[in-house]
Amino acid sequence: MAQVLEFKLPDLGEGLTEAEITRWLVQVGDVVAVDQPVVEVETAKAMVEVPCPYGGVVTARFGEEGTEMPVGAPLLTVAVGAPAGNPDAAPEEPAERALQAAAAEESSGNVLVGYGTAAAPARRRRVRSTGPATQLAPKPAAQPAPPASPASKEEPSRPHSPAGPAGPAGPGALPRADGPIPVISPLVRKLARENGVELRQLTGSGPDGLIMRADVERAIAAEPAAVNGVTAPAHPPVPAHPPAPTHTPAAAESEEPRGTAAGAEIRHPLTGIRGLVADKMSRSRREIPEATCWVDADATELLAARAAMNAAVKEGGGGQKISLLALFARISVAALARYPMLNSTVDMEAREVVQLADVHLGFAAQTDRGLVVPVVRNANKRTTEEVNTELIRLTEAARDGKLTPGQLTGGTFTLNNYGVFGVDGSTPIINHPEAAMLGVGRIVPKPWVHQGELAVRHVVQLSLTFDHRVCDGGTAGGFLRFVADCVEQPAVLLRAV
Repeated sequence: MAQVLEFKLPDLGEGLTEAEITRWLVQVGDVVAVDQPVVEVETAKAMVEVPCPYGGVVTARFGEEGTEMPVGAPLLTVAVGAPAGNPDAAPEEPAERALQAAAAEESSGNVLVGYGTAAAPARRRRVRSTGPATQLAPKPAAQPAPPASPASKEEPSRPHSPAGPAGPAGPGALPRADGPIPVISPLVRKLARENGVELRQLTGSGPDGLIMRADVERAIAAEPAAVNGVTAPAHPPVPAHPPAPTHTPAAAESEEPRGTAAGAEIRHPLTGIRGLVADKMSRSRREIPEATCWVDADATELLAARAAMNAAVKEGGGGQKISLLALFARISVAALARYPMLNSTVDMEAREVVQLADVHLGFAAQTDRGLVVPVVRNANKRTTEEVNTELIRLTEAARDGKLTPGQLTGGTFTLNNYGVFGVDGSTPIINHPEAAMLGVGRIVPKPWVHQGELAVRHVVQLSLTFDHRVCDGGTAGGFLRFVADCVEQPAVLLRAV
């Protein structure tokens, strides 16, 4: 006999309360093994394949692709012990303890972040043999509705039918109404969602009908003309705060960001990674009494040292070139060894400053999905070359959107290289719950007094933002001065490694 067990969306990482289904990896009726990935979801931090802790036959899925699901909502149900090809076999009525025992036997005990599969709640459920293959799970009540409906959700009544190359092309070219949407890139999904484009109505120009970014952009370009052609004779430009009851569907579409009338406001929902950044930065400003100090440093010798390192790598014919970010990471670790109070966190409930033993170094990385902070684990136990290799690996994963929640959490100190944006200085917001952040500006040639004479040197501005509960200005100033000394005279670093 089969036991139908329910698998819920687990906690995927610190601060994440929901995730969007981007791609189902199994269908109803498929046989899945323990820990087999069953769905790909996009959180505010990363794309994650979620493994199922049960082995058996999939009897139901909850949520279409593009649906945003809260943590704890049902993802699917699995008939444990059911024969393959018979997903409709319903369990009899055993005692609840027998059901829990079956769950414990068939679950893996594996975890993602913050959940254990052996303790997953089970529910008896009789699955209908007919009806839709998937079921929609309700959205959380606290989720605010954006002005425009997300494009990846089903909207049969939506009068959106872009013409041109992105429109229908021929028989068999369009995606099935009940099948997966042929989109791989989360950036394409995001672009369509933000501009109200219904992906199921598009014909992809990529291989096997794959919907590309250009297809969505053509649909966006075609939409204002179509909307204006219908609404211009009957509707004046939409005011900034029009009364909701008087809107027609066409007028409502004209308020979307792509076709907003002159002078009308544009509202962008704080969701996904933008919402997470907003929440975390606001919490940091509320809870942390931060202060910032800064200093200019002559980085000419540091650049020369880096050039010598990379020349040696080239002559040796192996290894990777050392980046400036890796050198600043090594300098930061050495400075934290001298001033360990800056590698701390504050426990206000216990009214204690918790000084941490290991340095898990975060570094700010700007990606197409927004700002992320990957973490180099145990940076204090790595060589400069090992830190450099890990920085390269994490940066590539960030650009590809493949960072896991574990690679984005647990940092104890952050390095922020805002010089890549061509700016000299900044007063960054501390990455809560850390105690400090080192900022590095651009390195530019400037007049500088060197050995008693005016010369053109390569100068960088360094800033340290710190939690004043953890230390006073003397500690922060000593840390920053040591960093500047290492930049100006890299040989100083040899005393600390």
